[in-house]
Amino acid sequence: MRFDGHTEQIVMRLTVDGNAPKAAWIMPVPSRATVKLGDRHLFDQLQELSEPVNRTRSYFWPRDGDWPFAKSLRVGDGAPNPAAKPPVEVVGRERLGPFDVARLTATDPTALRDWLTRNGFQLPPALATELRPYVDQKWEYVAIRLAPDQPGQTLGGPLDPLSLTFTSDHLVYPMRLSRLAKTPQALDLYVLANHRMEATSPIGGSTPQTLFAGSIAHPTGPLADLAGRDNPVYLTAMTQFFQYPSEITGDHELKTSTDDTPFQRVWYTNELMTVGGIPAWLLTVGGMLVVLGAGAGLMMRARRTARR
Repeated sequence: MRFDGHTEQIVMRLTVDGNAPKAAWIMPVPSRATVKLGDRHLFDQLQELSEPVNRTRSYFWPRDGDWPFAKSLRVGDGAPNPAAKPPVEVVGRERLGPFDVARLTATDPTALRDWLTRNGFQLPPALATELRPYVDQKWEYVAIRLAPDQPGQTLGGPLDPLSLTFTSDHLVYPMRLSRLAKTPQALDLYVLANHRMEATSPIGGSTPQTLFAGSIAHPTGPLADLAGRDNPVYLTAMTQFFQYPSEITGDHELKTSTDDTPFQRVWYTNELMTVGGIPAWLLTVGGMLVVLGAGAGLMMRARRTARR
């Protein structure tokens, strides 16, 4: 997602679980959207930028698995007006890669559901109920369905991303329709803005977890195409899990955080402290034994002197 205060761009990477000859979904948007194919390498770049860093932590005393507790050292784990326009209007329809994309307006959620069904967008019967809030707010819709090149061809796995751009006075990610899902849902968001962003509410899921937050001073590659090559951009990556999608209460709205404190996950590898390949604890304990031995010798010599 990219937001500059006036324009929002959502790039979605769609994944088909299995081999599907038919699949469809719909994305409500608050204003007229333009749709195009995105760069398939964008998410690889975002994942690389936000991945954890690896660091090593040393510990002194041996743990389970270290010598002498093991044989070898081991590294730890870290309702329409009849006189008005039709209830559903097609404002655009394009073929983009493997997708048939229809951009629609609607004043009646039932009519919208029926149009989608007649035109091959197979969606849940309860869709009209969940679309009602969007219709009341006069949102528009981007309907997408798989359209393989050859009859009988199936598509599976990650597909080319789709990029939707529209005007908006606040940053929003539509989630309400996910209430219709029958299985738990996971959401990963990469947000590009002028500052660090955060969700205003968990909207019925787990607390959103920040995976990365930081300024990208010189964007390159697909990220530069999205954010602008000469403009620094702040990247916030977050993840959230919805165990029970039916409990989703609305759309994600995101706001600017109180500060731009950077954050990056760290994966620690726990490593036994050594000196020249020898565990430091063994050198210390051995040194103490030598000192104690020397002290005992002095005591014995003092006792002999006293007897004399």
